[in-house]
Amino acid sequence: MNRLEGKTALITGAARGIGLAFAKAYVAEGARVALADIDIARAQDAALEIGTSAMAVEMNVTDQQSIDEAIARTASRFGSIDVLINNAAIFTAAPITEIDRSDYQRVFDINVAGTLFTLQAVARHMIEHQVKGRIINMASQAGRRGEPLVAVYCASKAAVISLTQSAGLNLIAQGINVNAIAPGVVDGEHWDGVDAFFAKHEGKEPGQKKREVAAAVPYGRMGRAEDLTGMAVFLASDDAKYIVAQTYNVDGGNWMS
Repeated sequence: MNRLEGKTALITGAARGIGLAFAKAYVAEGARVALADIDIARAQDAALEIGTSAMAVEMNVTDQQSIDEAIARTASRFGSIDVLINNAAIFTAAPITEIDRSDYQRVFDINVAGTLFTLQAVARHMIEHQVKGRIINMASQAGRRGEPLVAVYCASKAAVISLTQSAGLNLIAQGINVNAIAPGVVDGEHWDGVDAFFAKHEGKEPGQKKREVAAAVPYGRMGRAEDLTGMAVFLASDDAKYIVAQTYNVDGGNWMS
């Protein structure tokens, strides 16, 4: 449909999974994409697979110089940036009495500070270049409520929802729409790690937690990365120009708000 024709998008954590699915969907809609990831080799392979409308840029969202350099490289190759998807994130789980301070700090450095300071840097770029842009943050159903073993991750995604609201209200004055997507349980290689956390802390067999959460989704299965691409395209398109500071659940009916 070419709803993103001529647009340039920077997508963090785009070497695999949800970020890569977004990149492919954006190119199919006419956009050029920069696949930003700390795993530059994997990002390069993904960009080669997509074709000339994609490039790989190394980015560590905990390092401001790395963020700034990735933005500069993207703009040098494709021109000004029209869309940012803040997708880079990590997961952790532990009982409250076993939460490690360094683990907490790492999650918040990536999931919260990484989102905020990448958003800030791209917003500054958009304002400087007079781009009426779109910024899409990746929240989670975990940001809607607490979970017994997932306090740190839940808190980080609740912070992303709050940041989306504040940034959205602030930046719309410059014509920049900020919104977020809150996925539910999404299948993929990252779920091997999630399942391992629950196997450790709940005494479950490998794969048991994954089967349980899939069975609990009202839709009848876990989500797939491709289930999220429609919302990501919509929020980047002109169809969403009057939507500001919202977080949309795309979770098969797990959470209603």
